[in-house]
Amino acid sequence: MGFKCGIVGLPNVGKSTLFNALTRTAAAQAANYPFCTIEPNTGEVGVPDPRMDAIAKIGKSAQIVPTRITFVDIAGLVRGASKGEGLGNQFLANIREVDAIVHVLRCFEDGDVTHVEGRVDPVADAETVETELMLSDLDSLERRVVATRKKAAGGDRDAKLVLPVMEAALALLQDGKPVRLLEVSHEDKPLLDGLMLLTSKPVLYVCNVEEAAAATGNAHSAAVEAMAKAQGAKSVVISAAIEAEIAQLSDEEELEFLEGMGLHEPGLDRLIRAGYDLLGLITYFTVGPKETRAWTITRGTKAPGAAGVIHSDFERGFIRAQTIAYDDFVRLGGEAACKEAGKARDEGKEYVVQDGDILLFRFNA
Repeated sequence: MGFKCGIVGLPNVGKSTLFNALTRTAAAQAANYPFCTIEPNTGEVGVPDPRMDAIAKIGKSAQIVPTRITFVDIAGLVRGASKGEGLGNQFLANIREVDAIVHVLRCFEDGDVTHVEGRVDPVADAETVETELMLSDLDSLERRVVATRKKAAGGDRDAKLVLPVMEAALALLQDGKPVRLLEVSHEDKPLLDGLMLLTSKPVLYVCNVEEAAAATGNAHSAAVEAMAKAQGAKSVVISAAIEAEIAQLSDEEELEFLEGMGLHEPGLDRLIRAGYDLLGLITYFTVGPKETRAWTITRGTKAPGAAGVIHSDFERGFIRAQTIAYDDFVRLGGEAACKEAGKARDEGKEYVVQDGDILLFRFNA
């Protein structure tokens, strides 16, 4: 199961520096000129989860295997991208391939780093990118809705189903608003997703601040936070320069460095978790002597679907799932104690898996 977050933004805001730190590689060249990133770089990262250490210790597991999320570093966008300016067409095509957008905004002053529009205004930068995405969606929908209306008038069943969703999305875009603000029913959500609209994807704003503001943020990041709240979105404050330094340190050196900066954890950990949450994902665990492993599912997944993440045979032959809540597992000290206390439940096909559940599946081979 793959989940992709696309790292986007204007040129020279710190996207590639952030990507390098995320993946602890130098796969993405970071340089001070537009379009440094041409082809999108892709990297998988483990999702930090301190619960795994506690579970593995109790289960005496030989290793820990975290769940993973994919980040894609996408070429910088410039004004006019919706009309093909800069690397506009490629930029938009790459965004279409991801599940969520991590929008990096420059929230630092530095005369040595060129800003493509000659000023530092992260809210305006966000509006520039958002406008280009909306213009692209508007152009796409205006063309498609005409053909869909004709098909619906001719009795096409699929066209009749999708047309109301298309028209509602089009009306929102014509009003200058992104499609992600559109409220749709659970039944209509797949229809909206099928339209592959850029502004229907959830967005996380990443405020890239100077080193001194890594712990507290600054006036620029405060403005972004206010904008995000108004949109019902989230923002994270991070210093890409600091994260690039941390990525080169040993675990012991990292702890010392963080303490010196007044930070409790790397900003990347918060970013990764925020990206995970942005996609509506949760984690369940399996535990044994060999390994403690985290598995990714979307919120609301039932037990058979969760079993299918491990192997399709588990889902096809699903019988039941022994289920222990994380808090019970840790508080009581493992599976045996949970069984004795009546905290190990057998759940059937309709059980909706909860974040942190420790599961053992029974199935017919």
